[in-house]
Amino acid sequence: MTSLLDNLNEPQHAAVTLPAEHALILAGAGSGKTRVLTTRIAWLISTGQVSPSGILAVTFTNKAAKEMQTRLAAMLPINVKGMWIGTFHGLCNRLLRAHYRDAGLPQLFQILDSADQLSSVKRMMKALNVDDEKFPPRELCHFINAQKEQGLRASAVEAWDSWAKKKVELYAAYEAQCQREGVVDFAELLLRSYELLTRNEPLLRHYQERFRHILVDEFQDTNKLQYQWLKLLAGQQTALFCVGDDDQSIYAFRGADVSNMRDFEREFHVKHLIRLEQNYRSHGNILDAANAIIQNNPQRLGKNLWTHAGSGEPIRVYEAYADNDEARWIVEEVKALVRDGHMRAEIALLYRSNAQSRALEHALFNAGIPYRVYGGLRFFERAEVKHALAYLRLIANENDDTAFARVVNFPVRGIGARSLEALQDAAKAANSSFFAAIPQVSGKGGTSLAAFAQLIHQLREAVHLPLPELIDHVLDLSGLRTHYQNEKEGQERLANLDELINAAASFIAEEGTPSEEGELSADLAAFLSHASLEAGEHQAGEGDDALQLMTVHSAKGLEFNMVFISGLEEGLFPHENSVNDTRNGNNGLEEERRLMYVAVTRARQRLYLSIAQSRMLHGQTRYNIPSRFLDEIPKELMKWLTPKVDKSAFAAPQGDLLRGVSSAPTFYGRSGSGGSSSSGTEHGEFYSAPVARAADRNGLQIGMNVHHAKFGDGMIVSLEGSGADARAQVNFKHAGVKWLATSIAKLDVI
Repeated sequence: MTSLLDNLNEPQHAAVTLPAEHALILAGAGSGKTRVLTTRIAWLISTGQVSPSGILAVTFTNKAAKEMQTRLAAMLPINVKGMWIGTFHGLCNRLLRAHYRDAGLPQLFQILDSADQLSSVKRMMKALNVDDEKFPPRELCHFINAQKEQGLRASAVEAWDSWAKKKVELYAAYEAQCQREGVVDFAELLLRSYELLTRNEPLLRHYQERFRHILVDEFQDTNKLQYQWLKLLAGQQTALFCVGDDDQSIYAFRGADVSNMRDFEREFHVKHLIRLEQNYRSHGNILDAANAIIQNNPQRLGKNLWTHAGSGEPIRVYEAYADNDEARWIVEEVKALVRDGHMRAEIALLYRSNAQSRALEHALFNAGIPYRVYGGLRFFERAEVKHALAYLRLIANENDDTAFARVVNFPVRGIGARSLEALQDAAKAANSSFFAAIPQVSGKGGTSLAAFAQLIHQLREAVHLPLPELIDHVLDLSGLRTHYQNEKEGQERLANLDELINAAASFIAEEGTPSEEGELSADLAAFLSHASLEAGEHQAGEGDDALQLMTVHSAKGLEFNMVFISGLEEGLFPHENSVNDTRNGNNGLEEERRLMYVAVTRARQRLYLSIAQSRMLHGQTRYNIPSRFLDEIPKELMKWLTPKVDKSAFAAPQGDLLRGVSSAPTFYGRSGSGGSSSSGTEHGEFYSAPVARAADRNGLQIGMNVHHAKFGDGMIVSLEGSGADARAQVNFKHAGVKWLATSIAKLDVI
């Protein structure tokens, strides 16, 4: 027994050896919470306080449950596989299997995953002849799951208008269909098991008496129904041991309710609240920065991370003049780290939004650095991007059957499997492409196919537009934008579609002079080739030493020696939607700050933060101010690799900046107090972000409209240097943003 408690610090020891009472353990990032949980179980069993069958341990992932079982097996000479250790869904499934009759289910009931649930909803709607444009199936799935997570059956859902009443009717029809077929979805597992226990008192009493100790991991991520389920099982005698970190509650969009922690403390009269504050992951400067950021959230239970590992290196901050410069700097820094002997797998690039990965991926691709997108797909492999590219491929070549098959009925336009089968047969008989065979298909299916062909012809008529504008036009006319606007989680997909426009603008800018009118199809073909190559190259194989790219949400629970957090700008991180977001009674900005806290605490040794003064959005340049989170980090913890921006230099109101003002950007630069030279690093001198001033440079001024013989018309958005060293940054209408030496480039004021 003594060996179990060896090497535990004082708070960990206190948590493990608590009496059989309700307890809340505030476990900070890297404080050893998994160790505390597993050691607590082992200690309870080894001291004879409870048998293995009297333990219920709940985690949020199968990986965490497996890790807990592995650690317990190493601590105790028992068979841990029979213990009730698992996720909410896994444990509820086990409960329902054991009591399927009482739950009103067949013995061999099947579980629908997300894709199966969507198919089931679509089938139900088709049978009821429901318009899937007015009631998108995916959106209906989200609605059904949200009601179940609130513990509400269709009969209990309030509806005040005809549209809401119809959704409730469809929810009821879906329930009836699932019951008839003997299937349950993920949300149903928890709701059905909760209902089973509430309606069957002898069964409830049995499990309350059986489980003397319930231990919960990641308690801050529980939703309303999960908390109710735990309360039900705990009863009056069972000890609830909840481990969590309210500062890492970042899943409100999934229904997680951080207020469960405060409710638990109040409702269960928790006497034992233990804070695990010693961090075994990160150096002191990183932890001090995280503490400083999160203390600006008023509604928290409170803790302060510290370490014995020393202060470590300062946090490096780089301010780029544009997003492509930011990506270039990150790539150069990664190269330097690898040269110094660091593994690429121990370096992570984090970003707030998936769409940000595009510029980073492009830079890594050009540099030949292998990388892996964790918890998601590479940019050009994402479904919505591939849909958009398929339309572009059909514009370039209407005989591309692969592209045709992908989007002929996406978004849904009433072209069913039977019509496609008839088209396939006609194409085979005529030895032609699907597109060419459309006139051979008759009936309603033929009419729908002909309408699709007309759509492609319409899109092709816009081929004279600059490539970014062409893509924007395709996204609108194809219906892709409208389709994703109707999805609950469609904002991320819409952001990726907008980033595709940015990718096209960057491609044209990098490749040189845009084609003449009528020749743009050549640019389109080149861009499609570029997209295909970037999608397929440098994909790291299993086990390869590869750079890790991921969103901050995906990074939770992971740790790396070196971490880059990019895009630290107002409107991006924190996200502009967070200011007015009050989900679950919580300010959205507080959740963004928790997200930043999670991002910072992923780093063990070195942390990099980066800002881009301008960033492409919707194919246009957007000018930014640094994130407020940078202001919340003490100055002495940071090392600016470029002169620190003075926010007072930004003349535009913050609200305009957040909306992405792209008119005369006098707010783009800095005041003289920001410094004039770049700091260096051990890897050499870094490029200094431009210092724009109001003074003339060779007769040019910020905001002037100019013409260039090669790049066409544009606007000067920044100036730096003087005399022979003067440079102008010009946002060209067709060629994108470019830096030009004013002593060499001929810029005519227009």
